[in-house]
Amino acid sequence: MFEIKVPAFGESIQEVQVATWLRKIGDWVDRDEDLVELESEKASQALPSPEAGILKEIKVADGEFANVGDVLCMMQAAEKPDTDHAVAQTASSLAGSTTAIDPPASSDTTAWIMPAAERVLNEYKISADAIKPTGPGGRLLKEDVMRYIESNGLKPDGNPVPVATTASHPASEFEEELISLHGTRDDLVKPMSMIRRTIAARLVEAQHTAALLTTFNEIDMQPVIELRKKYKEPFLIKHGVKLGFMSFFTKAAVEALKRFPTLNSELRGNNVVTRNYYDIGIAIGGGKGLVVPVIKSVERRSFADIERRIGQYAALAQENRLSPDDLTGGTFTISNGGVYGSLLSTPIVNPPQSGILGLHAIQERPIAFNGEVVIRPMMYIALTYDHRLIDGSEAVGFLKTIKEVLEEPARLFLEV
Repeated sequence: MFEIKVPAFGESIQEVQVATWLRKIGDWVDRDEDLVELESEKASQALPSPEAGILKEIKVADGEFANVGDVLCMMQAAEKPDTDHAVAQTASSLAGSTTAIDPPASSDTTAWIMPAAERVLNEYKISADAIKPTGPGGRLLKEDVMRYIESNGLKPDGNPVPVATTASHPASEFEEELISLHGTRDDLVKPMSMIRRTIAARLVEAQHTAALLTTFNEIDMQPVIELRKKYKEPFLIKHGVKLGFMSFFTKAAVEALKRFPTLNSELRGNNVVTRNYYDIGIAIGGGKGLVVPVIKSVERRSFADIERRIGQYAALAQENRLSPDDLTGGTFTISNGGVYGSLLSTPIVNPPQSGILGLHAIQERPIAFNGEVVIRPMMYIALTYDHRLIDGSEAVGFLKTIKEVLEEPARLFLEV
């Protein structure tokens, strides 16, 4: 028998949340096979089994929290059975064992009550014996307790919640009518993921600590679209990756940051720290929500390298496999709400950065061009910046640089 513990995720991370158990009790697990998905405040990460064996006991259920070094589960070292029948026999044997599934004697009941469930039991003065556990290993989960509370209409003192009645309808008839019209009206209660908690905290921090202001401009995307259309096939053949819009915007952002370096800076007390390198965060929608992996030293990278890195990060984000190192650092961020159809927005700065560039949907609109009204593919762009550090003229100049570079893409190569 051996233990699987919560590994160290980084110096600043002490707590993780069990997002999903990928294997169930009794399952055979190969060495290096993903066993459980853990979520820290920065990223989701699958934890592989260091040795082959059978998952015998789960100590931290889905949704529960654990500290670095805590035991997540117990594994039984064994040789892999030769047939599926043998695997099934082993799983059945474990499922019937007292150590894996059956709750212990009543004197040891508390060992099978998860901490979150125990807190609610104490608050509502409920005996655990009254509730059927559904968690792994026969554990009583907070969700089990909440279902019992809701089904019995209890309030914190352990008594039923009085239900108001109307003159025309008894409460029970009224509730039955609602259920017949709308189905059940239960609330779904689940803990906020650690990533979402971190995002929420950082967004609130940005609103409370920085003087945020947003300025806008628009870009005629026709030159980039034509250039991309002309070279997309040879680019794909040579580099094995598609030529997208994000590499153009990332390169344009670096050019604008070079001209307006305050936007590549941060405030540290009364000091302004300006970087002479450009680590650009690219906001990507992942399996657990929005994440911002960072492409380091963009100024040294080719278009193909940037596109390749974005593609790799997008794939890892969908599988919740971004590591904390992928998400750390960053001197400036680009967020592309246009992929979801957003026409205009005001992005929020990611502290301690001082600016974020928001991209939006490309939409054909009539504009004045060379004295004529023409239809062109236009995109609104937004820059949110910390006005404590950055003047309005710098912010406007930054967006104007983005516009000039992308409406004449040759500037990216000629550096003019």
